[in-house]
Amino acid sequence: MSISSAESLLEFIDASPSPYHCVTEAAKRLTRAGWSETTWDLDFIPPARGFVRVGGALIAWSNDESVLDPVLMIGAHTDSPNLRIVQRPDRSVSGVRQLGVSPYGGVLLNSWLDRDLGLSGRVVVRSGAGVEVRLMRDDRPLLRVPQLAIHLDRTISTDGLKLDPSRHLTPVWGLGDSLPGEFSAWLGETVGVDPHDVVGWDVMCHDTLPAGFLGRDEELISAPRLDNQVSCYGALEALIGQGSRRGRTLLVALFDHEEVGSETTTGAGGALLAQVLERLASAWSAGPDGLSLALSGGQCLSADMAHATHPNYPERHDPAHQIALGGGPVVKVNVNQRYASDGPTSGRFRVVCDAAGVPHQTYSHRNDMQCGSTIGPMTAARLGIPTVDVGMAQLSMHSIRELMATSDVAHMVDAFGAWFQRV
Repeated sequence: MSISSAESLLEFIDASPSPYHCVTEAAKRLTRAGWSETTWDLDFIPPARGFVRVGGALIAWSNDESVLDPVLMIGAHTDSPNLRIVQRPDRSVSGVRQLGVSPYGGVLLNSWLDRDLGLSGRVVVRSGAGVEVRLMRDDRPLLRVPQLAIHLDRTISTDGLKLDPSRHLTPVWGLGDSLPGEFSAWLGETVGVDPHDVVGWDVMCHDTLPAGFLGRDEELISAPRLDNQVSCYGALEALIGQGSRRGRTLLVALFDHEEVGSETTTGAGGALLAQVLERLASAWSAGPDGLSLALSGGQCLSADMAHATHPNYPERHDPAHQIALGGGPVVKVNVNQRYASDGPTSGRFRVVCDAAGVPHQTYSHRNDMQCGSTIGPMTAARLGIPTVDVGMAQLSMHSIRELMATSDVAHMVDAFGAWFQRV
């Protein structure tokens, strides 16, 4: 039975509660489509269609000619704002066991209240004289951040909800008194090792409610992590659907840590992508000049979600740049270079969409409000590659549950695929 792009997206999101699971799911889909994972060592020999992954990042390419032609790249990020377990999390108050957390990225804190939360991420365990990394995931309702009753906060309706992330976001996960090392021991049992062999972790909370359709006619998608797993999915679908293209090197870069600035080993501000490109150039005898020409003659599509005009807060948006759910890809423009789009790169994307019959929109932030950013400007500056910033319209950005139009999934896949085919 065939499956729609939207249904496939929901499966992708449900398989990806953490950046590490997102990369694992991406690797599975690429492998099924004929891509080969290659080891990141001195004997690096790139297959024509291959990928490497490091932590929460993955870079995949396609080049059947084994010549570094001009690079067409779609970049996205695997991480989303959430609550992450601290390194000494065990605590208890008034007979309630709790786990300490830290907000990751620009979290809409109130959206995490009174939600059933699971845990996912990676656990580092002893292995001989070294360590081994194991994925962990528990979708049971393990945790909850209970909201204060209105009887104890009578001003909430007039003064609004005020949350101190150090005091008010600590989830409960049982009764009694917590013991030191209790969470670490639980992790050991979860991944099947002796508790004393757990030496580290990167574990985060996730919503236990699966992604799904919403509305009378299922015209909307309600899901966690739309920002930015939607773009990861679109990039992968475009690469797999296109396969290869004569005269172009096709590449997808899925980075971690965009929500906290990207300046990490697996973020867009790190050296990973440049190192992969340099080693591809070396393997394909392109040399430094060949790589520079392949980048300057190529183009990057920086894919990240975009703000739809909020029906309850239309005054928060520029009146000349209204963005509709279901209106197709959004070209994001900012004259102060918070987005990397310029006249030529955004123009080419619009022409591609027109030729493919895909509707498109243009976003510009209000002048009196601070604008967000993406991996686009960073990638453009560090690689010297012309870049356009594009996203799909959504509401509730950075909430535990986000909202987008079902029809925009197909719009995205068609637009990204056409961009790989035509630019």
